[in-house]
Amino acid sequence: MDLSDLKPPKGAKHAKKRVGRGQGSGNGKTAGRGHKGAKSRSGFKHKRGFEGGQMPLHRRVPKRGFHNLFRVDYCVVNLDTLGKRFDAGTVVTPDLLRAHGIVPRGSKPVKVLARGELGKALTVRAHQFSGKAAEKIAAAGGTAERLTESAA
Repeated sequence: MDLSDLKPPKGAKHAKKRVGRGQGSGNGKTAGRGHKGAKSRSGFKHKRGFEGGQMPLHRRVPKRGFHNLFRVDYCVVNLDTLGKRFDAGTVVTPDLLRAHGIVPRGSKPVKVLARGELGKALTVRAHQFSGKAAEKIAAAGGTAERLTESAA
């Protein structure tokens, strides 16, 4: 066996359907497009979601829910992660978290949550803290400093 023996499996390759080439071909006259209507004409393009004139799904289904335009999405960091990754006395900033790969690069503000224990004194600077997280940081001898939103 060598490369010259390779060929596709039987039935994998077949000739392109040649439409509009006479009645004997079985695809002559209307060329498989049926009779009349927009879809039979050349240059027909249907819009996204078009269902042939039937009421499209996005209009049949009622609108639901509410989208808050003022919602702020935070990158979340937990205390146990900070405890594992940083030594006592470190000033933890959003930039440092991005450099260590804890928070993805981008402009989302950082929020610190209280999962786990923090056994060392850290100065944590973030855009938001949960109440428990701020308490646990203070209990460990560190400080929780809140940054303004513009610094994100």
